[in-house]
Amino acid sequence: MNTQEAKIVLETALLTSQQPLPLSELRRLFADELNADTLRTLLDELRSDWSGRGIELVVLASGWRFQSAPLMRPYLDRLNPEKPPKYSRAVMETLAIIAYRQPVTRGDIEEIRGVTVSSQVIKALEDRGWVETIGHREAPGRPALFATTRHFLDDLGLRSLEELPALDRAQGALPAEFELQFAGAVAAQVPANDDRSELALDLTAPSPSPSSDLLSAPAELAPPAPSDPAQPAA
Repeated sequence: MNTQEAKIVLETALLTSQQPLPLSELRRLFADELNADTLRTLLDELRSDWSGRGIELVVLASGWRFQSAPLMRPYLDRLNPEKPPKYSRAVMETLAIIAYRQPVTRGDIEEIRGVTVSSQVIKALEDRGWVETIGHREAPGRPALFATTRHFLDDLGLRSLEELPALDRAQGALPAEFELQFAGAVAAQVPANDDRSELALDLTAPSPSPSSDLLSAPAELAPPAPSDPAQPAA
């Protein structure tokens, strides 16, 4: 199989897949006859072939996928006029804390926000597929540890947690506009595909100002380095 034929196979598989495809899955298309480096080269060429069009090839936390280009969102929204779900300020604050300080317990989140975390807030994030329980802290009561998922990164168009928008550490404490900074990045990066076409945010609900310093949280809460989705499975 020559290079052009291989690219057509990759293009077809990616265009017809409902989910991002990692290299380990893409190698199965060729019965593992093509190594990971060759596949990456072909994918980079395919991405270049589609450059400047309404569809683009991107690499995310879970693998590679085709998605509509951001400039196409206003037009595609006319075909899908349904209003997306709205998330309260409390939900966005909680999501931001989990994203930047994971893994965290409910107690950690409450300490940072200065208010009790409602079960409905956590459930909303779990139902969306953005947050999951990854274990329990060895402490009295063994509280659940929450972290973000690969689906969360995929929806934001990110490959790893390291690509999250940077916090303004010069502020020291969690700034009042933190939710807006984070939510703006979410709204700008969620691709216009299916129910991910837009993330509408309701930031009008009253919420107490955070009373703790997010940036000086314990070192054990620092986000772990995610694995590279482009690496082939062992």
